[in-house]
Amino acid sequence: MAWILLVIAGLLEVGWAIGLKYTEGFTRPLPTVLTVASMVASIGLLGLAARTLPIGTAYGVWVGIGAVGAAILGIVLFREPATPARLAFLGMMIVAIIGLKATSGH
Repeated sequence: MAWILLVIAGLLEVGWAIGLKYTEGFTRPLPTVLTVASMVASIGLLGLAARTLPIGTAYGVWVGIGAVGAAILGIVLFREPATPARLAFLGMMIVAIIGLKATSGH
């Protein structure tokens, strides 16, 4: 169950990272409310997952999911560069996330 909570927390982190772009410096009320709600939920679920999982693993996976997801959505939604090197490093981050899961002992 902790892993499910952690994955949801990571996806919510992607949501708030992308949401920051839509808040336009926290000047747009609805995107701001949704972004802050996503932040709170993401950190709350991370905290619940960290009750069971090692904090280094939980935090690393959470940050990794957020970073990879935000980068991919940045490419798709905002036409950020998708250079071969950038995609390769994102691939390495995915491997690192899988490696943390595989070696966590949980």
